[in-house]
Amino acid sequence: MGALATWLPIVWAGLIGTAVAMYVILDGFDLGIGILYPLNKDEQDRHVMMNSVAPFWDGNETWLILGVGGLFVAFPLAYGIIMPALYLPIIIMLLALVFRGVAFEFRWVAKPDHQFWDLAFAGGSITAAFAQGLVLGGLLEGITVKDNAFAGGTFDWLTPFSVVTAIAVVAGYALLGSTWLVMRTEGPAAIRAREHAKLLLLFVMAAMVLISLWTPLAVDHIFERWFTLPNLFYLAPIPLLATIAAVLCWWSLHTEREVMPFLLSVALFLLGYIRLAVSNLPLMVQPTLSIWDVSAAPSSQLFMLVDTAIMLPVILGYTVFVYWTFRGKVRPGEGYH
Repeated sequence: MGALATWLPIVWAGLIGTAVAMYVILDGFDLGIGILYPLNKDEQDRHVMMNSVAPFWDGNETWLILGVGGLFVAFPLAYGIIMPALYLPIIIMLLALVFRGVAFEFRWVAKPDHQFWDLAFAGGSITAAFAQGLVLGGLLEGITVKDNAFAGGTFDWLTPFSVVTAIAVVAGYALLGSTWLVMRTEGPAAIRAREHAKLLLLFVMAAMVLISLWTPLAVDHIFERWFTLPNLFYLAPIPLLATIAAVLCWWSLHTEREVMPFLLSVALFLLGYIRLAVSNLPLMVQPTLSIWDVSAAPSSQLFMLVDTAIMLPVILGYTVFVYWTFRGKVRPGEGYH
């Protein structure tokens, strides 16, 4: 079991990381639609915005369940530390997702008095995105651990760094949402989305630079990971590629490309995600516990890995099928409902 105890945590860390990345990208753009929703007052355009993500939003959240479930199964000690430490923002996120999800269904049956559900859709999306940013900021800054248990305060996660990270996540999701609308809609909705995307791209890049500089200054091991030789040379391609993706995204928005802005904004997110992974792995709970310190017994990880190997292709197949079925532009009067 010695070899299993070494490589199974690596496999599970990769699976959880993939699930989280899929969630951030897929649910990120439909949360972004809700974030942008208050900026568009035209009722017909609002219908188009919601219809562009109506077939996908609930399936996108499958990846969140897979990521959290994987954490509970493969790294129960980490789960037992992270959840109490970040209980409030996680509960706020879940409640916001509930309100937002209900709004998809209730808005259509509440017409013409659907203002409350408009608020639930937009407010739930903004709140959920902001809460996810608070969770990310709290994880990056670290959790106080004593005797393998959370030993900090209720509001340790609420810091200037986590608030800035939360604002950056909201802006990032809005960028994904705006480029999604550029790709999936036409007419006034697409024109507005393109203008929003240009402004959001500038804001997101500024936020990425700020957080990229703030994180190593706040966390010693991240500074050592990025700013010591030879790591500096090995890791330099990541920010370089992010810069190239941002420049190309800006160019594609100005030249009125439709698909390229979304793909490049996804690439920008993935490069930021890779940067976070490179900065922190193999630590699972900052600043002291690695994936091997918090992993479950190899027999438990192996048993659940078999189940995951069966279910993951089903989830991927369902995702591909839905996106292929509802491909193409969404026009006024068309939609899932």
